Amino acid sequence: MLAMPRLIRALSADLGSAPVFYLTAFPSVLARPITSLLRRDGYPSGTLLTMGRNFAPRWVVGGSRARKLAGIEHLADRMPNVRWVLLGDDGGHDPQVFVDFACRRRDRLAVIALRQVFDVGRSKINLSSRADEIVGAALVGAPNGEELLPLVRAALGIGQPREGSVADWFLSEFERGNAATRLRAWTEGNAVRPLVHGHVYYDALARVLAAAGDGDSVQFVGWRGDADELLADGGPTVVEALSGAAGRGARVRGLLWHAHTGAVGSQVGPNRMLALAVGKAGGEVLLDQRVLPFGCHHQKMVIVRHPGRPRDDVAFVGGIDLDHGSRDDADHRGDRQSVGADPVYGPNPAYHDVQLELQGPVVREAEETFRERWQNPAAVSRLPWHVVPDRIHGLPRTASPLPPASPAPPATGTCSVQLLRTYPRRRPRYPYAPSGERSIALAYTKALGRAEQLIYIEDQYLWSFDVARIFAAALQRSSRLRVIAVVPRRPDNENQFYNEAAMLGHAEALAMVREAGGDRVQVLDVENLQGLPVYVHSKLCVVDDVWAAVGSDNFNTRSWTHDSELTVAVLDTERDPRAPTDPGGLGDGARRFARELRLTLMREHLDLDEDDDLLDPTGAAETVRKSAAELDAWHDGGCHGPRPAGRLRSHPIGKEGKLPARHRWLTAPIYRSFLDPDGRPLDMRLRRTY
Repeated sequence: MLAMPRLIRALSADLGSAPVFYLTAFPSVLARPITSLLRRDGYPSGTLLTMGRNFAPRWVVGGSRARKLAGIEHLADRMPNVRWVLLGDDGGHDPQVFVDFACRRRDRLAVIALRQVFDVGRSKINLSSRADEIVGAALVGAPNGEELLPLVRAALGIGQPREGSVADWFLSEFERGNAATRLRAWTEGNAVRPLVHGHVYYDALARVLAAAGDGDSVQFVGWRGDADELLADGGPTVVEALSGAAGRGARVRGLLWHAHTGAVGSQVGPNRMLALAVGKAGGEVLLDQRVLPFGCHHQKMVIVRHPGRPRDDVAFVGGIDLDHGSRDDADHRGDRQSVGADPVYGPNPAYHDVQLELQGPVVREAEETFRERWQNPAAVSRLPWHVVPDRIHGLPRTASPLPPASPAPPATGTCSVQLLRTYPRRRPRYPYAPSGERSIALAYTKALGRAEQLIYIEDQYLWSFDVARIFAAALQRSSRLRVIAVVPRRPDNENQFYNEAAMLGHAEALAMVREAGGDRVQVLDVENLQGLPVYVHSKLCVVDDVWAAVGSDNFNTRSWTHDSELTVAVLDTERDPRAPTDPGGLGDGARRFARELRLTLMREHLDLDEDDDLLDPTGAAETVRKSAAELDAWHDGGCHGPRPAGRLRSHPIGKEGKLPARHRWLTAPIYRSFLDPDGRPLDMRLRRTY
């Protein structure tokens, strides 16, 4: 039963008064500590049955199989009118016990559900050679309870909750899995505006910073910051905007990643320069390396608060840093202050990205995320090759106290918003996440478990096996479901070995999703009107035009477990009246924010002015398929004749099938250890949960 408290709690709620029994091969002398462990891990109340007689070694090698079977049959005799849902895992003798019971009591079994310890990735569960003897019961399996839940519900004929509430889409405080944070589960009454492209974001940010003055606060976190990056054609630069706010009396505080040295540390110099310049103007910026080895702080956020006029409080959260290369627009000719990239992107690489502008009560939650990190008492870095240069340059190494936070701004919109984070478990521990936090991974698992018609994603790194498995499970569960994924054509790194390793994981992930969904899956990349590929840096997802998420996290194991990340999930209470009014078919309706975000992005990628062909998920998928096929054919034909409308191309990676042995055996260890490491504790990795 390891790693399945959420599954059992959900089924208990679904089935009402159905009793819960916990059956163990341990002896009764351990009943009290086992009960305490179940309670600690959040399992619902139930009856514990201890079937072991003593601590004899036979328990280790499966000698208690007969006793466990006897325990289940005893329950069946006591409750003759009950059909059973048997939950276990394939790491021991649960499959054999369950099959024995199924063969003896064919009319008493509803579902066998196994957490897959060894068969991860298989679409079918082979319980034993006798599995074909089971009649009338469903056999389902998945690597963890979150992925098992929709499969068990489907097997029991329990539909998704209709007219789902916010709680059906968002994580509860318990589901977040981090009791130490001061964040609320979610806030309501927020205004959320998508800022598509760095040019649009920087323009809005420059105006907000220009209005910050005496008594206001400016707080920001980032992966990289370039002091001389222009926020507008005639300025100001990043440092001018921040220093100007500090000079007018605003309290400016920032946290930038203290990057590693060498090839993976190109951010050290720019971040240090920005910190020094803001410090000279009266602000305070810390370089923060309180991360796992080879980890980073990847959150991207700016918060501006006005104690005297809270309706003007604003937070910006998403995938865009204050750095070179990010200030591109819809034409995708690139930022004039460009950075190095793979030569395929040309001398001025084009970037596609998205940031959210948030107003309302959620701004207080965004500030709390900053405060938690700022008030961490641990040293920002302990490595001597960081400490010495920081002291030489006069950088602050301890955070100054913050004044009490202002109350949350008043409600100003129609959106419920949930802030999601990734923090690994490390030493010294984060006071605000002592066991880490993986709410981004948990939120995606929950939302994708409710997907019925269309998952639209844009991501820089769709390349992890464990992440792709969540999408594959959704496709296997719903035969109507389609996935449209927009990704970069190639990694943007100039290092060829890095690119080979990155494309290995990318190919594995896409192959799994394509195998699960067939032609219901479209993976595409983007080019500008000059034929140069556009680097997709956005990290977003829209599910059935209801739930939307935009943030700093990529769809990979690193972002979901290893680095610090911040993502915003949005559920708009305002419904879109245009048909189809309920694309998911669950009564949720189409929500205005999620639908408008998807349509805005699709219109740009397809060079369309109208939404008529994009509103219906099926029609949108076919419109995308047709547009990409026409542009591919034009390129294949030597680019003769007028260029077709649209910018999407079919993405070839992941179609090649099995990768060459050199890639699998040489590149894979580098990829999994350095490019996409797993930051979960060992026990959580073994349970394949978050």
